[in-house]
Amino acid sequence: MKLYYSPPSPFSRKVRVAAAVLRLSEDMALTPVDTLDPADPLRDKNPLGKIPVLETNDGECIYDSAVIAAWLDERAGGGGVIPRDPKARTRALVLEALADGLTDSAVLIVYESRYREPQERSAKWLAHQGGKIQRALAQLEQAPPALDGTPDIGQIALACALGYLDLRFSGEWRAAHPRLVAWFDDFTQRVPAFAATAGEPKLNA
Repeated sequence: MKLYYSPPSPFSRKVRVAAAVLRLSEDMALTPVDTLDPADPLRDKNPLGKIPVLETNDGECIYDSAVIAAWLDERAGGGGVIPRDPKARTRALVLEALADGLTDSAVLIVYESRYREPQERSAKWLAHQGGKIQRALAQLEQAPPALDGTPDIGQIALACALGYLDLRFSGEWRAAHPRLVAWFDDFTQRVPAFAATAGEPKLNA
């Protein structure tokens, strides 16, 4: 299999951590791409030009990160990072949706600042996205997800979201969310693949 990705991409990282937890990393070749390069072959794999994309041994291209994670879980036998129990499964998938939404807003803020001149940036848009992040963090601070046994896809997505906030926003979220910081520290200790998949700030995403 091939994973088309960018090292600092939190969604790419989510897939890589999930693959490691499922013990599928060795079956996956990493292929860095440039999402901003019109000539990059990524666009032949995903017409949206977004990452990550997983190309299977049969040549099928799978995207986005949630779909890839679900596919990998099934390949590993099912019930790995996506629980079989209906209640636990729903809880994990809702947490994944919340974490991915938080990450989406963070990426949009980065892009607004990176690709628009200061006078062209929308304060209203930045505040709108920032509000989503703050509300998500506030809810998670009230009740961080329990960590016991194999981390599920929601917990993996949350760790990658927090890692992205550290990478792109200098960890500003930490001061007001001590319980979430403690959860994040616990996760990083329990899941060595998280540190092993850290990105580089100078690259895209």
